[in-house]
Amino acid sequence: MPHAEIKYSADMTLDTQAMMALIEATIANHDSGAGAVKSRAFQISDFLHTHVIINITMLPKAHRDADFMTALLGDLSAGLKAIVDQPCAFSLELAFNGSYYHTDNLQGAAT
Repeated sequence: MPHAEIKYSADMTLDTQAMMALIEATIANHDSGAGAVKSRAFQISDFLHTHVIINITMLPKAHRDADFMTALLGDLSAGLKAIVDQPCAFSLELAFNGSYYHTDNLQGAAT
């Protein structure tokens, strides 16, 4: 279950839903077993210089080697830059979750 965070300056207007959909589709194109991408976007009101930074984390797997990551980064970068249609600094990072990362699907809140 990959995770994606999009953080961007409040002086920008971004179609973050399209960006999140592109991230999920692009990851699925490279790795059909990756599953749903848990995505969220944050518009930042306190900033210096117009920018967008996208961080995507995934579990390390044997098939997610350097070639896989390089190809995924290239496709994500090209697709996301096409959606960001205004001047800004653009940053994109792919990373692996650490050894002590834990995730679950909770089916109900404890009372």
